This record gives sequence, structure tokens and C-alpha cells, in this order.
Amino acid sequence: MADFVQQLVEGLGAGAIYASLALALVLIYQFTGIVNFAQGELAMFSTFIAWSLVNAGLPFWAALGLTLAISFAGGMLIERVVIRPVEGAPELTLVIVTLGLLILVNAAAGWIWSFLIKDFPSPFSGGVFKAGGVTLSYSTLGVLGVVAVVMGLLYVLFRYTKIGLGMRAVASNPASARLLGIRVSRMLALGWGLAALVGAVSGVLVAPLLFLEPNMMGGVLIYAFAAATLGGFDSPAGAVVGGLVVGVAETLAGAYLGVVGSDLKIGVPLAVIIGVLLVRPQGLFGRAAVERV
Repeated sequence: MADFVQQLVEGLGAGAIYASLALALVLIYQFTGIVNFAQGELAMFSTFIAWSLVNAGLPFWAALGLTLAISFAGGMLIERVVIRPVEGAPELTLVIVTLGLLILVNAAAGWIWSFLIKDFPSPFSGGVFKAGGVTLSYSTLGVLGVVAVVMGLLYVLFRYTKIGLGMRAVASNPASARLLGIRVSRMLALGWGLAALVGAVSGVLVAPLLFLEPNMMGGVLIYAFAAATLGGFDSPAGAVVGGLVVGVAETLAGAYLGVVGSDLKIGVPLAVIIGVLLVRPQGLFGRAAVERV
């Protein structure tokens, strides 16, 4: 039993990381209807910025704060320069644009920082907490706590602030929001900036567990897509729940299904994506699209 609880705890820790990137995917989709395949690479690029600032001598938390500000501004710039010119284009066009952005950001990171693996400092203590035969690392607790704080801040933003309510109005009906005097283009840029900021948090959380290099977010992005699909692409809370479920499912499958093991557990998110799309395409917390004819 203790071994099962141990696997469960480790799955929640991994799932919290998937949830943070899934949250960034959902934010962009909710505001613009775009599935951003470059979200993982943007998170990786932000993490490299944090790494550079730390190596330049800044304290970790100061470097993180500056990185989040740069990421937010960078997200808004990408919306203005890359996305706005193709706004309203067919979905295939938008998919190709985000895939091109993925390749460009990956290549730029390799050009600036090289493809050599680098260590990234963990923001949390390396100690562990033991209870009832279960070992819980402080880093896992820290990751869960950070995701909970991010989720809480987003809830306050969208529920109680004028900017958040404006962004929700734009996400619900851009035409009506424009008639109410809301600057839709500014809200869309804020949405991209916010998603880039949340993605940067995800990159900083995952880098100490993996190694910092330009391709580090490829696998994490697949899990994040599975989390967003499971929770619903229009539900931030669903993305978090989906991430935790995917993390636990992947860990338990790797530990107890011999045919899966550690080598094939990457197939778990694919199974989740296919299963959800066949049974409930809108996800557990998403709303089914309704079209009047």
C-alpha cells in the first residue's frame, strides 16, 4: 500500500508540471481559438533566459521575476508580429504558423545557447518529508504549491479584475465585447502574454528535473496536450485536473504494467488523447460546441 501511495504522490508531482504547461495552452486557445504548438518551445526559451540571468549573478527569485516580465512582453510581441497578421485565417494556416514558430524558437535557442545540456538550479530545497513509509520531496511539494498559487491568481484575475473580465468577454464573444468598448486586440495580446508567463513557470519547474537544452519540452508538450484534451481546451481548471490525472496514470502504468514499463509510458498520453476524443471530445470540463443551422 505504501508503494502505491508513493507512486501516487510522484504522479501528482509530475502531473503538476504537465498541468502548468496545459494551463498555458488552454489560455491561448480560450482567447484566440489557436492551438499553440510552440508553447513548449516558448517555455524553454524563457527558461534559458532565467538560466542566463542566474549565471550573470542575479539571485534566483530576482531572475525568475525578471524572466516572467520578459516572457509576458515577449508573448505580447509574438501576438502582434506573428499571430495578428493571420488572425481569422483557416485553422490549417494557424497550425502551420505555430509549427513554424516552434522550429524558429528551437533553432534560435540552439544558436544562442547551443544544444549542450546544462544544469538548472532548483528553486526548492533538496530535502524529503517522510510519513507512513511514503517519501515526499520538498521539490514535489514546491511544484504542487506553485501550480496551486498560479491557479489561484488566475482565478482572482478572471473573476474580480476589470482586465480579467474584459478578457473573458473577448473569449466569449469578440464582436459583442468590441461593441461594449473593449479593445479586443489588446486583450488578445494580454492573453498571449499571460500564457507565455505561465509557460515560463512550467519551464522553470521542469528544467531542474530534466536538463536544460533546446529540446527539453518536447515530451512535456505531449503530456500537456493530453491534459488539456482530457480536461477540456476551454477550461483552465480542467487543464489542471487533466494534468494531475495524466501524471498519475503515466506513473502508475509505468510502475505496475509490465508491458508498459518506463520505456513505453510515453504512450499513455496518446492513449488518453485518443480515448477522450472518441468518448467525450470536449473533455471532462469543456463545453460542447453548438452551431445554429
